[in-house]
Amino acid sequence: MTTPIPEQSTQKPLGILFMAYGGPENLDEMAGYLADIRAGRVTSSAILDEITNNYRQIGGKSPLPEFTQAQVDATMKALEATGRPLKAYIGMRHWSPWIEDAVRDMLDDGIEQAIAIVLAPHYSSLSVEKYQKKIKSALKMYHGHIDFAFINDYHTEPGYITALADRVREGIAQWPEGERDDVHVVLSAHSLPVRIEKEGDPYSRQLLESAALVAQHAGLRDDQWSWSYQSAGRSPEPWLGPQLDEHLEALAEKGVKKVVSVPVGFVSDHVEILFDIDIAAQEVAQELGMKLVRPPALNTDPLFIGTLASVIERKAAAL
Repeated sequence: MTTPIPEQSTQKPLGILFMAYGGPENLDEMAGYLADIRAGRVTSSAILDEITNNYRQIGGKSPLPEFTQAQVDATMKALEATGRPLKAYIGMRHWSPWIEDAVRDMLDDGIEQAIAIVLAPHYSSLSVEKYQKKIKSALKMYHGHIDFAFINDYHTEPGYITALADRVREGIAQWPEGERDDVHVVLSAHSLPVRIEKEGDPYSRQLLESAALVAQHAGLRDDQWSWSYQSAGRSPEPWLGPQLDEHLEALAEKGVKKVVSVPVGFVSDHVEILFDIDIAAQEVAQELGMKLVRPPALNTDPLFIGTLASVIERKAAAL
């Protein structure tokens, strides 16, 4: 008796382009990395030294590429059940592997349809839209065509919200049960220039929607949590606030001594968390006599990976 040979699928693979901010692999790459971020603005030696030292304190490189690869691998594993041939690509906005190179690889592989998703749940013209424009520029540069479907945001997805609420509960649990009522939770995200609000950008609104849902699912009282921005850029224009260090000072003036910090705008542990919160904000908290707890970022949390797989699968079904 012979075993029948399975028929090979003739369906062309759907490309999935995962995008993230990017980060240096070592300290020697810092000058080039900052030059790309600053897009023509001169990086002073003081800024270069400061940021290099920040990265030195978190291990001498950005862990973002490794976390991104792990998130992509886990998401593609979760998508295997769809049965549709898929092929994953990774593109970074400000460092290697560049978005432009990923698009070139997709063209070389004969990808005709693709889904693009940024590993950032909230949409802004200064964040997610910038990634999408890089895709369009790359297609133009390589004189190629791929039908891209863009996932703009996923800031209210149940798995994402529940995973963050779990982090809140994990942080509060660091205190004995009888001391948890006066623990204050600070939810935060990367600041952007104030001008986006005048332009009708949805970024801050989406962030507050996520924060309110996380607080609700975590069972927090209205007076038990607050919002803060962090990691503002170094440019002369005003940025959204309050910044985390200033917010901690304001909380201390109100008598808050126990704080759980949960970033909702970052999905993996990298410099904006490992330095800006775990080192810089932690120093401020200690000076104020506070205990600051920061649970791990989402990273490869199954709930978050399930969220990525779900939004990709829904977008694919609509193609």
